[in-house]
Amino acid sequence: MGRAALISPLALLLAGAVSGCESTAPQTVEFKPLYQGVETRFLGDDLVNFQVRMVGARDREDVSRYAECAAAQYTLIRGYGFARHLRTNVDLAGGIWRGDAVYTISPALPRGLKTIDAEVVAADCAENGIPMV
Repeated sequence: MGRAALISPLALLLAGAVSGCESTAPQTVEFKPLYQGVETRFLGDDLVNFQVRMVGARDREDVSRYAECAAAQYTLIRGYGFARHLRTNVDLAGGIWRGDAVYTISPALPRGLKTIDAEVVAADCAENGIPMV
């Protein structure tokens, strides 16, 4: 056996080791939520509660976003332009995500940090396929 015979097995071993270093990036699961509806409860002058249900959310943020979309559309339906987020509680039970959100709605930009422009948010929700009221 010549020198070529000794290099071949070594070259094969190294080639196999390098091929094991291929990208092992996690494969992303396609996001296919099932939005199961919104219940809207008018609590007072400008206070509104949104109860949302969905299956297939990736996390709490998806549920909160669904409630925000409902709030934006409801705000527009009532003839207002803005809403302010007060709170959102999210729960997961039996594979069903539930969100319980409260917003104030108003014709002018309310004070506070968590305000939304209803037209902008509703357009974004429509673009992303998130149903509204």
